Amino acid sequence: MSSTADQSRVIVLDRADSRLHAWVSGPTSAPLVVLVHGATMDHLMFNGQLEPLLAAGYQVMAVDLRGHGESKPLGLTTLTVSDLADDVLALVDEEGVGQFVVVGQSLGGYVAQDLVLRYPERITALGIIGSTCTTAPISRWSLFLLRSSLTWFRWWPYRHLQETMVKSLAHSPEVRSYAREAMNSLSKQEFLTVWEAVTRVARPQPGYRIEHPLLLTHGDHDQTGNIRKAAPLWAARDPLARYRVIPDARHNANQDNPRFFNRVLMEFLTEHAPVTSTS
Repeated sequence: MSSTADQSRVIVLDRADSRLHAWVSGPTSAPLVVLVHGATMDHLMFNGQLEPLLAAGYQVMAVDLRGHGESKPLGLTTLTVSDLADDVLALVDEEGVGQFVVVGQSLGGYVAQDLVLRYPERITALGIIGSTCTTAPISRWSLFLLRSSLTWFRWWPYRHLQETMVKSLAHSPEVRSYAREAMNSLSKQEFLTVWEAVTRVARPQPGYRIEHPLLLTHGDHDQTGNIRKAAPLWAARDPLARYRVIPDARHNANQDNPRFFNRVLMEFLTEHAPVTSTS
């Protein structure tokens, strides 16, 4: 799958035993929108968002998280979402940008939440696609299921696991084909290391609220975990949340229905991180 990002300026950053890659397009004076993909995907999952973002005048950075795409090797034998968030921040710092919008899908949504939790002064607004709230209460049963999934995945034949995951990610055959190719860039051990970070992402913080503009989305057919059930509760918790369900879409909702998702995203950005005449 080719990308407009192929003609972009590539940032390469050696950090913590990995060579990180990100692709930057658009005017350097414009608001920066950082796109962070989900587990086993790569920056190409945001191909469908590049054209409207660039046409509107935004600067866009699409990253490959460590271990994914061209950001190899994984580099760390144990990994946390905070490690990934710090990688993203280091890439932004390479550009000399202070504040930015972060849009994350699934694991990328966890990275976005980690950034706004630990570096709130750096974030203008955030967009979430198909993620749960990391700071919300979680039942013992839900936590058990999340943690035990790592054990199931260790024993699951990797090819069969990949195919099962691909079918859950999208309706679109084209998106499924992309996802299959992206997954092949990770060995099973790399996948397990990344997934262990996912299983440790919950950190309930009663009383915490995201005080930044928040776009909260998921596909109407997303069957991953309890995303659809938990999203309305999350939207009700945070005062500046805007909740939208993406029709005819599964877990990779921005890919399954890019037309609808892009309209929602651009409306949100126009309101909360507009491109101005001085940008």
